[in-house]
Amino acid sequence: MAGILESVDCPAVIINSVPDHVHALFHLHRRRALASVVGELKRGSSRWLKEADLSLATFHWQNGYAAFSVSHSAVPTVKAYISSQAEHHRRKSFEDEFRSFLIRHEIPYDERFLWD
Repeated sequence: MAGILESVDCPAVIINSVPDHVHALFHLHRRRALASVVGELKRGSSRWLKEADLSLATFHWQNGYAAFSVSHSAVPTVKAYISSQAEHHRRKSFEDEFRSFLIRHEIPYDERFLWD
């Protein structure tokens, strides 16, 4: 994934995954649309997984994604959070954590569209 991000001029800061999702902190190039970068990241990583392991031939990413900007001063905190995903999700599911995040930051959402 870091290589894919580099190829679209959006260098990775940190990437970490758990079985049901990936967190990627990267620098978004000023001339790149976020949706285009995420689409390329999903497309390229899906292709790589399928080629690397034939048992993943039917792998696909979910339709949506969530993206948030991070201030420079918050980068160390976000990096620490991303690096501890496996430990963190032993205590709280991704779905519960995401709902809590949206509520804490007063981001409106419709439950029907969260887990397509």
